[in-house]
Amino acid sequence: MPGEAHTIIERFWRIQDEGDYTKLAPLFAEDAVLEDPTWGRYEGRKAILGFMTTMVAEMGERKISFTVDEICGDEHTAWARWTMHSPDGDRGGVGIYKVRGGEMIYYRDYIDPPVEDVTDNG
Repeated sequence: MPGEAHTIIERFWRIQDEGDYTKLAPLFAEDAVLEDPTWGRYEGRKAILGFMTTMVAEMGERKISFTVDEICGDEHTAWARWTMHSPDGDRGGVGIYKVRGGEMIYYRDYIDPPVEDVTDNG
């Protein structure tokens, strides 16, 4: 049977799939920390809500969507392997999550580097 962290991250991805990232904010504790390799560090639910509000506009404008490929977790920690889809192609990544008392207290994404064109033109 999945632990609490696993269950919360499954809920996180169901909500994210709807496209309104602002609905994710209630999953975070008041003192939660979110670290994104592109957008920076956000401390506290209010700051995370601001980040999620920005993501709704940015992801829509850039035509970016995500699919979750795998979730694994226990009572306190979880990770999810995901794929980002964009007009420029797909990139993989992993999210690391910590949960306490039914709320996310830490979230950090890691994303694969873009695939470089290694074609020799000369």
